[in-house]
Amino acid sequence: MELSSGINAEYGGMGRVGTDHAVFNKILVMRSPAHLNKVFDYYKTISNIDILESIKLEMSGDTAAAFTAIVEVVQNPVHYFADQLFKSMKGLGTNDNKLIRLMVWRSEIDLVEIKEEFKIISNGETLESFIEGDCSGNYKVALLALC
Repeated sequence: MELSSGINAEYGGMGRVGTDHAVFNKILVMRSPAHLNKVFDYYKTISNIDILESIKLEMSGDTAAAFTAIVEVVQNPVHYFADQLFKSMKGLGTNDNKLIRLMVWRSEIDLVEIKEEFKIISNGETLESFIEGDCSGNYKVALLALC
């Protein structure tokens, strides 16, 4: 499918009353990341607005959160996962389920790159130092072994 005809046919009514979320969903879940990045670039060209900004303007709630997450992962997965790790340990308490899921899932994929991005997001603190401060016992040992 040619990019311009695909985005025009599947535009989903963004910028008009009654955005078609089903069409937007179809685009986000059925295209490859490389294709989606081209769609996002083309979308900005024809609409003069970034796709993330458009989602914020046109959608709300869980739908907006899901579409935003998909776009962020497609545009920069390393940043997205570093940010999610940071958020899982930031502030009081730790979201252990999120922390475990992300650490195990990304450990053999791109955790080395995520650790570098984490350092940027956390103003120089390492992922390991966050784990040291937020976790304890064998749980901490296991997470640090994944690093």
